Amino acid sequence: MKKYIYLDHNATTPPRPEVVEAMLPHLRGHYGNASSLYQLGQEARKAIDIAREQLAKLIGVRNPDEIVFTGGGSESINWAIKGVAFANRTKGQHIVTTAVEHSAVMKTCQYLESMGWHVTYVGVDGHGGVNPSHIREAITKETALVSVMHANNEIGTIEPVEEIAKVCHEKGVPLHVDAVQTVGKIPVSIGALDCDLLSIGAHKFYGPKGVGALSIRPGTKMHALIHGGSHERNRRAGTENVVGIVGMGMAAELALRDMKHDEKHVRRLRDKLENGILQQVECSRMNGDPERRLFNTSNLSIETVEGEGLIIGLDMQGICVSSGSACSSGQTDPSHVLKAIGLPIELSKGSVRFSLGWENTEEEIEKVIEVFPKVVERLRGLSPLWGDYKKGLRKSVIVGQAVV
Repeated sequence: MKKYIYLDHNATTPPRPEVVEAMLPHLRGHYGNASSLYQLGQEARKAIDIAREQLAKLIGVRNPDEIVFTGGGSESINWAIKGVAFANRTKGQHIVTTAVEHSAVMKTCQYLESMGWHVTYVGVDGHGGVNPSHIREAITKETALVSVMHANNEIGTIEPVEEIAKVCHEKGVPLHVDAVQTVGKIPVSIGALDCDLLSIGAHKFYGPKGVGALSIRPGTKMHALIHGGSHERNRRAGTENVVGIVGMGMAAELALRDMKHDEKHVRRLRDKLENGILQQVECSRMNGDPERRLFNTSNLSIETVEGEGLIIGLDMQGICVSSGSACSSGQTDPSHVLKAIGLPIELSKGSVRFSLGWENTEEEIEKVIEVFPKVVERLRGLSPLWGDYKKGLRKSVIVGQAVV
């Protein structure tokens, strides 16, 4: 199998070996249905209970029963928003969110808009940060929910959720936090964030795909998203994904154990990669908050090249990254996140995201620093825009962080 340099951990992470080992028994002999009364079923129930406790410890939930397992981060987000919206429609049909949310939030809100809800999309500053006072101004007497991400998946900016929570509780409005990109990477405490709902996805912190969780504060009014049996204390119908839940629990336990060590290692590599590229590639810049940013994330804009071309060029060298542009998913519009921070379209389309993990090495980063400028040089050699710039016929659109 080809050896890749994998730098797309915000998209997904490879399950840790300990996670796979924990899951294997439940793919073999321990295959019982957790709702069955006989021993095989009760073994599955016990495994789910243990995983719920492991996840509760990771996010600081005192009562593990506040955690409901789901089919992934997107389901958790959909349930949080739709569930609270439908349960509180008598109060009003207004939702407040931000202009830089993940598509799971954006499209859920757009769906509710088609059903008659009104949504306010609060803008952000040039680093992608939302001002809590702007959330306050957006809340009305009809606001049923505020939904804000903990950290942005594209540029890594960490939002002031604690301050936003204070605003929401002063106004008597429940707060949902999309913590899919932060749980397992940085310390996340339900008590510190003081939110009513918290969405989590296992595959973002070295767990399996297809499993997530929603932490629900007691007393939060919400409707069920999936109806059927009485699973998860009558909150989410469907036979539990025991294998995935066990893997998520083990991933949570490992994250709690290794988080501080991993951050130190990954941050050093991220900074080395980012500085190396910015120093070698002229007309390049970093997007996101320089300080309040996920330690593993670096979103860079390279002038006069397309993000899709960068992805393909790096892939040919065995390097996996993502683009800040939506073009890689078959769309032509630039990233809504980069648009929201005021980035010109040319730079939005020429953005690439590096997101590192604990298994990345110094040698891999040095290889990327060596290869990346060559890929850019090749692409710019095909670009008439870059030729005009070199001839002095075109000015750079990069401001402030250019290396020229």
